[in-house]
Amino acid sequence: MSQNLETKMPALYIGHGAPLLLDDPVWTKQLKDLAKTIEQPKAILIVSAHWEAAPLMLGATDFGAPLIYDFGGFDPKYYNIQYKTPDSAALAQLVHSVLGDNQNAVDNKSRGLDHGAYVPLMTMYPDANIPVLQMSIPTHNPKELFKLGQRLAPLRDHGVLIVGSGFLTHGLPYLKEFRIEATPPAWSVDFDLWAQDAMARADLDTLMNYKELAPGMPYAHPTVEHLSPIFVTLGASSDANVAADVVIDGYWMGLAKTSIQVA
Repeated sequence: MSQNLETKMPALYIGHGAPLLLDDPVWTKQLKDLAKTIEQPKAILIVSAHWEAAPLMLGATDFGAPLIYDFGGFDPKYYNIQYKTPDSAALAQLVHSVLGDNQNAVDNKSRGLDHGAYVPLMTMYPDANIPVLQMSIPTHNPKELFKLGQRLAPLRDHGVLIVGSGFLTHGLPYLKEFRIEATPPAWSVDFDLWAQDAMARADLDTLMNYKELAPGMPYAHPTVEHLSPIFVTLGASSDANVAADVVIDGYWMGLAKTSIQVA
């Protein structure tokens, strides 16, 4: 995985949805269309809301590790999903090299991809022909996650697509109806518009203080793991003063599926 500046990849923050996303023709098309706008990556490093672990950990590097079906109450077909991607050992070595001694990462070779990783990637890259490595969320401190993204940014020069996977709003306990077309509650819309405005102004200080400043809190994020990956993505930007591009917006079961791309 040699350096090639011509293949520098963007970084993404995407909503991943439940496994039902795979049967949603609207959202799957949006994700497929997004993938078509990006040169095919040589490898993918993904940070999912569903793996919180400190110290920082890197998951399995070969497809021998089974997927994690970390959801319940769905059609049995979703528990037979397979997504066998190529060996990602070279990517793991590269990640270790860019993190350096100041941010040690522990290899967890038995930890397969969770649905926050494979559900969107199955839609974007269905051929499963790109090495994928998952990284844990080691903290929920936005500034520390931003610094982590900065350390990971050189991976983009090696053709690595950095993906934060979460949900811009994730107040599941406060949803009143569970339909894909459900009307989004006010707290979801308010937080979504506020966050999009902050990102359009590249106002990271405001965004990082979302707990104190954002409308819709704490309903939009009663727990924060689905927002945390966005700060890794923003940290991986080439220039933090340049606004992120919103590449997908709208709502899914009332939750904001706003997704961004940084150059």
